[in-house]
Amino acid sequence: MASVDPVGRQSTLELREIVRLVEDDLARVETLFAEQARSDVRLVSEIGHYIREGGGKRVRPALLLLASRLCGCQEERAVVLAATVEFIHAATLLHDDIIDEATVRRGRRSVNSRWGNDITVLLGDFLYTKSMAMALSQDNLPILRLLSDVTLRMIEGEILEIERNGDMQVTEDDHLDLIRRKTADLFAACTRIGALLGDVGEEKRRALTSYGLNLGICFQMVDDLLDFTAEEKTLGKPVANDLREGKVTLPMIFLLRHADPAGAEKVRAVLEDRGFGRVTREELLRLARAHGALEEARALAERYAEAARADLDVFEPSPYRDALEALPGFILARDH
Repeated sequence: MASVDPVGRQSTLELREIVRLVEDDLARVETLFAEQARSDVRLVSEIGHYIREGGGKRVRPALLLLASRLCGCQEERAVVLAATVEFIHAATLLHDDIIDEATVRRGRRSVNSRWGNDITVLLGDFLYTKSMAMALSQDNLPILRLLSDVTLRMIEGEILEIERNGDMQVTEDDHLDLIRRKTADLFAACTRIGALLGDVGEEKRRALTSYGLNLGICFQMVDDLLDFTAEEKTLGKPVANDLREGKVTLPMIFLLRHADPAGAEKVRAVLEDRGFGRVTREELLRLARAHGALEEARALAERYAEAARADLDVFEPSPYRDALEALPGFILARDH
């Protein structure tokens, strides 16, 4: 499925090409999401419809479906669990937007800016609870425990991020731990669930779990970079938002590692001001490029992408393995 260029790297495919093997199942995930987001309470159904209309890449459900197919499972329970992880992800985004005081999500008004924080908190709780009910319906204790654990780790990650706001002493290891909790653990849960649904041994389960973890870390590292380099109309939300919110991500961690005191002071000014009054975004971007911070962050993302591809070596060649091997290239090339 994924072609290879003369230097041995996979060419980038669009996400729709990568997931076409499971597109029918993804359509069923969308239908199930719509059904489960309905409620006798009109406002719940209205906001659930608004969230679904906002779209999204559906990377996590696609991961679970591709992993389950790779491991020989083509059952309905994979569709239910794929919808379950999308509910968890959607709930996390709602709570993130409240914490970040976001006004835009995927190019539209965020739910909290349209309906208020109190309603949004409760809707996030509704989606979390709904996800657990869906997982319970599958009567699989290891998978239920896995989803419960990963949800707790995501919440812990949110708390850690708030605790570290504005902290210029955050290390690369600190940030990697945060990325694992907030993003990569859910990716890893998706691929591990796929392995648990299939008929494979522990070696392949570990390999798919590692693949999801490495892919999720790569995904978030690219997000960190896009926050600095993307155009707002393409990204679908304000750019350079991380620093405005007091978040010190990898590009800034690498910049602070190499910058002189004057450069560090520019970063401090943005963190203190929660904006670009004294220092412009363009000025900080030039500084990051001059010190190679963006290139260093990009190189690290590429290493995790390559590690994810290597995790798949234990599987026999198949169209599903090809699709999973193509996903890191898509993630590295994305612009939103």
